[in-house]
Amino acid sequence: MRRRFLFTLIALTGCGRTSDSQSWFPLEAGHRWTYTVTTRSGADTSERESLTLRTLGSATLVLDDQPAWQRRSDSGVNYWLRADDAGIVRVASKSDMQADPVADAPGRFVLKAPFVVGTQWQAPTTAYLLMRTAEYPREIKHSHPNIPMTYEIEAVSEVVRTPAGSFSPCLRVRGSATVKIFVDAITGYRDQPLTTLEWYCRGVGLVKLERSEPSTSPMLVGGSRTLELESWQ
Repeated sequence: MRRRFLFTLIALTGCGRTSDSQSWFPLEAGHRWTYTVTTRSGADTSERESLTLRTLGSATLVLDDQPAWQRRSDSGVNYWLRADDAGIVRVASKSDMQADPVADAPGRFVLKAPFVVGTQWQAPTTAYLLMRTAEYPREIKHSHPNIPMTYEIEAVSEVVRTPAGSFSPCLRVRGSATVKIFVDAITGYRDQPLTTLEWYCRGVGLVKLERSEPSTSPMLVGGSRTLELESWQ
């Protein structure tokens, strides 16, 4: 589930003829991105792993018999996305445990045009890292599977340094949401913040991602996750 979360966030491409050298995320088949992923849970636990994403090119999506650009993660999840003047939209996904692709809700933007400071959109998320300390199931995502997150392009010319090198210009996109959780009979409900920062660099795509789900209660364990680009082609 950890890897599926990651590729839900980074499966960003569309169906359209955009030059790789100018695209905020390359579209054509044959590209590969490898990320180092660091996950922290609570104050003490930290894990690192490597994840790879590949572009497979355009193919007909069986759900509507229309072309879509396909991506595949090394965890066995495929995504189909399209792009037009409105932006980049994810239209379907399928894990190796599913027989057929599952359609996304219409209008699920990954990046919304125009790619300028101030552009906003919404897309569903969930609490991937936040967990209860004393109840089962511990994961908040089971009780809150669809949380609306508002995204906004905050910058369009940032310089981002990663283990794979220094990249510019880059879009910086912030996603912000809150989830109202019943903590206990004394505290009642609390709003827990969920934040995502994503950097997309021209000609390369996603180079860095930071997810933060802090806890404001002793009855909840918060967490964070960071992706950094290690290599790409």
